[in-house]
Amino acid sequence: MRVLVIYCHPVPEGFCAALRDTAVATLTARGDEVRLVDLYAEEFDPVMRPDERRRYNDGPPADPSLRPYVEHLKWAEAVLFVYPTWWYGLPAVLKGWFDRVWATGVVFDLAPQGGIVSRISHIRRIGIVTTCGATRFLSLLIGQPGRKTILRGIRALCAPRTRTLYLAHYDMDRSTPASRTAYLERVKRKLARF
Repeated sequence: MRVLVIYCHPVPEGFCAALRDTAVATLTARGDEVRLVDLYAEEFDPVMRPDERRRYNDGPPADPSLRPYVEHLKWAEAVLFVYPTWWYGLPAVLKGWFDRVWATGVVFDLAPQGGIVSRISHIRRIGIVTTCGATRFLSLLIGQPGRKTILRGIRALCAPRTRTLYLAHYDMDRSTPASRTAYLERVKRKLARF
């Protein structure tokens, strides 16, 4: 399977980097072809400018810096997101990546009668590997907006029976070496069957 790993964290030596490395190694070991996109290392610009927004419904983005990301989406059969959950949602850079790359003429077209028509029905799996500073209870109470954005909103554009995976290390602010090691092992086990 062709798996696109989207990684989003500004600190190269943090725990999310260990999650990224574990994910890539596990997917590669099972025979998947993996492409890694590191949004911070690539200095992805998440800001949609006024002219870009004005042309948003006219077709694919004109900014040439977005073309490699568009090509990655065309190539992928699965997308795995590795990021920290901040304020119960997605990091701003990742949200900006969705705003700018998951655009008209790339992942969907506007139907003449209304609604949208998917252009990414070749994507059959969507997964999330994340950390959350809050507890599981508090995250559920707030409604897990980041999880819903990807596993409901983004998934709706993919193949009709797209499989999903959600893995979170809750209460990260009080994590321990043992809890982080256990989470890395869980990520390995789950991704081996992703």
